[in-house]
Amino acid sequence: MSQSKGPRFALLALTLAVAAGGIGFYLFDLRNSQASQALDAAKAGNKLQSLAELDSKAPARRTLNVQTWKTAEGAKVLFVEAHELPMFNLNLTFAAGSSQDGKAAGLAALTNAMLNEGVAGKDVGAIAQGFEGLGADFGNGSYKDMAIASLRSLSAPDKRGPALKLFAEVVGRPTFPADSLARIKNQLLAGFEYQKQNPGKLASLELSKRLYGDHPYAHSSEGTAQSIPPITLEQLRAFHAKAYAAGNVVIALVGDLSRNEAEGIAAQVSAALPKGPALPKIAQPEEPKASLGHIEFPSKQTTILMAQQGIDRTDPDYAALSLGNQILGGGGFGTRLMSEVREKRGLTYGVYSGFSPMQARGPFQINLQTRAEMSEGTLKLVDDVVADYLKNGPTQKELDDAKREMTGSFPLSNASNSSIVGQLGVMGFYDLPLDYLENFVQQTQALTVDQVKSAMNKHLSVDRMIVVTAGPTVPQKPLPPPTDKPTEQPLGVPEH
Repeated sequence: MSQSKGPRFALLALTLAVAAGGIGFYLFDLRNSQASQALDAAKAGNKLQSLAELDSKAPARRTLNVQTWKTAEGAKVLFVEAHELPMFNLNLTFAAGSSQDGKAAGLAALTNAMLNEGVAGKDVGAIAQGFEGLGADFGNGSYKDMAIASLRSLSAPDKRGPALKLFAEVVGRPTFPADSLARIKNQLLAGFEYQKQNPGKLASLELSKRLYGDHPYAHSSEGTAQSIPPITLEQLRAFHAKAYAAGNVVIALVGDLSRNEAEGIAAQVSAALPKGPALPKIAQPEEPKASLGHIEFPSKQTTILMAQQGIDRTDPDYAALSLGNQILGGGGFGTRLMSEVREKRGLTYGVYSGFSPMQARGPFQINLQTRAEMSEGTLKLVDDVVADYLKNGPTQKELDDAKREMTGSFPLSNASNSSIVGQLGVMGFYDLPLDYLENFVQQTQALTVDQVKSAMNKHLSVDRMIVVTAGPTVPQKPLPPPTDKPTEQPLGVPEH
């Protein structure tokens, strides 16, 4: 799924990519794998003018009143009434990500990509034209923990009714055409070939294996060149019947709807899904040993990835870790890592860190690229910055600045229906309380330097880091000395 870049305090906004384990893992863009010429032509020929015009309106700050219930089939529903615009957003979040693949890596991704390829009487082009003709937008995506299907539509009954009918067919009764499966497999296989030229992706794949071993999080969400070809239509249908069941979904609704209308929509969608219970939660992974791996790759740059297992989404230290990481490397300029590695020495264009809490312990990761001949020194510098931060913690000024930035960016996280519906889906999927967002802000604002330092040390250690580098083996040069004058042109220009 395509996503726009949010405010620097991205963890607060609970974007779906982060919730699914996206930071630094170079997730494959499934929109490319599911796109077809017919779909592209339909989008190009019939622009969503009505929704584009609605998007241009200034966002309004609102207090969220989250209502919740369950459908007759067992689907959890979260709903926020928002009458500012004559439209609504509907997100279905299934526990149907790649962690449910079993031995068929890529099964979840293929199933999700095939949803809108065909329903009874309609092929992919007709489905796309059907949504576009109603001023509606269908979206889908598959990640580590979850799979998503979404609908954005005008709320007028003459538009809403047909859009919901088509959406329910696409998600609940896809036909999985054989020709579409062959085409998407070929697109994935072509993507795997391209990945061989991407050192960041190669390093990420190796890092995941080292970090998670035999755990379901270890394999790539899109599968492999070996696992994709054998997957059959029967496997897709069986996975859909099991993982896209009404008892395995969270329905999030935001928009110009009454409670009765929202109940009717949720009931309609839930009834269209296969019948079945929620799938078991993913088990926690075993803690790996620290290790260092290198992938030889011809380039002037070396990609450096450092990671260890972090936390799951329900960990009580999440607020403290979010704030602590924001200071370490969770944003742009001004973080500890960016200041020491780029601003003072010009070793990279960017260095970032982040927690990706998931259903089980997701990764904490640091990623950057630097000149190959300075890769060893840069790796040691990053290690030293992290060690110093864990030893001494943030300064009071750093903490106050991070809190102020969080307070300033929070209104953006509930300024649009699309941002709210994504948050509701995550809250429902991870069983977070309905007042989670408000409580999260209060918790963060109350944190002290000692609390942040304690949480970071509880969950992070430089002695547990798994490091994977990808680049050439070349003689090393010493790092330039630090300077207080910001470097205008970094020494290393990323090539990938």
